[in-house]
Amino acid sequence: MKADANARPGPWAQRLRPYQIEAGRAILDSVLRRRGLSFSVEIARQGGKNELSVQLEVLLLTLHLSQDVDGVKCAPTFDPQARISLRRLWSRLVEAGLSSIAAVEAGHVVRVGRARTLFMSAGPDANVVGHSAQLLLEVDEAQDVDEEKFDREFRPMAATTNATTVFYGTAWSETTLLERAKQRHLELERRDGIQRHFEYDWETVARYNPAYRRYVESERERLGEQHPLFLTQYCLKPIGGGGRLFTPGQLAQLQGSHPRQRAPRKGETYVAGLDLAGGAIDGAEADAGGFDRASLTKQRDATVLTIARVSYPERGALVQEPRLEVVEHYAWTGEPHDSLLSRLADLLREVWRVRRLAVDATGLGETIARLLTTALGSHIVRPLRFSAESKSRLGYGLLAATNGGRIKLYAGDGSLEHRHCMHELERARAAYRANRTMNFFVDQSDGHDDYLVSLALLVEAGADAAPRAARGRVRDLF
Repeated sequence: MKADANARPGPWAQRLRPYQIEAGRAILDSVLRRRGLSFSVEIARQGGKNELSVQLEVLLLTLHLSQDVDGVKCAPTFDPQARISLRRLWSRLVEAGLSSIAAVEAGHVVRVGRARTLFMSAGPDANVVGHSAQLLLEVDEAQDVDEEKFDREFRPMAATTNATTVFYGTAWSETTLLERAKQRHLELERRDGIQRHFEYDWETVARYNPAYRRYVESERERLGEQHPLFLTQYCLKPIGGGGRLFTPGQLAQLQGSHPRQRAPRKGETYVAGLDLAGGAIDGAEADAGGFDRASLTKQRDATVLTIARVSYPERGALVQEPRLEVVEHYAWTGEPHDSLLSRLADLLREVWRVRRLAVDATGLGETIARLLTTALGSHIVRPLRFSAESKSRLGYGLLAATNGGRIKLYAGDGSLEHRHCMHELERARAAYRANRTMNFFVDQSDGHDDYLVSLALLVEAGADAAPRAARGRVRDLF
């Protein structure tokens, strides 16, 4: 959608930019004329959707201060999301000189005169029934709100008064509440010509803010244009629910031309990622058979150690993340953890002298991680317990490093390790969740993900070992 750069804001919208005013006027018209329309507003991350929302709230509260009416705003969580919105509203009321007739009540209500805005959690366990929205029903970060929860407990709040409803957020998957509302609104627009969906990507926002343009361009360089977070949060393009983790182009980017390196070189810095097998299998031996899918899928879970040479960008470079060149792989299948510990400690401390090691400390790996910390030092070892959030961060980090050309495998040497690694990368899958986390894995029918996870841990080790430098952020654009 294009914003009218020549639009003239009214007094209520002096803090807003033309694209925000375009959406705001449509919402305000529906509220004041009691049209009861539903809207979806997608604005690129940090582009001002929260300021649009709060300015509408201030205006509607002051216009109705002599009436006993409520507006309702829900968010995926009360703390911090809904609470931040509440504080923002109170701050704008103070700035407008309205604090003498306003108050915060019960920790979740802002009142101006007799009119109120109620802030609520749309989390699965939140008890919100019994409220009505006479002014406006707002859904913040609607892409993260459960659709069934909204339909069952929030949508009825607008029914008795035919209140206007607004869904705010950025794109995510094709199955979110926001995306479904968007598609419904676009269909209604085709029928009656009334605009109900407003969409402003990062380039629209950047036309009015050069600092924002510089920030997003640096994010594009760091993450890559095809990174799920850049596509959804800045380009507002939804992603599918799942598929291959790497495209053929990304797999090509991972291929390096440097040779495999069996020993360290003087003056070079190394980091490592260690994925530990699920447990010891006494007497088991690795499958050293020919390279085919059957042998790979039957291969037992392995402990994989990946070593990379690391170089850091020059001061002032647009992207400050290090460049990693994988130089060696080690893999052990069926070897008990207690006998493996001394070999790992020797390789990491005496041979490669790594600056940082990121190690899977989940489950049985916790003991090995703790013992390696004792052997190498807490300044070297970064234990990582896998959770939905931490695994997601690893996946996004690996994609960003790949897109930016900051991680390269050694040139194919025909070795079993290189072939196992490429097999896993080619078959790696991604599953994207509604809360902007993702999982990456190799389906059991295709084998294991030991090399894949070790590579993701390697990227984490490289970032953790990098010299700390201040990175610019856009905090409050309005």
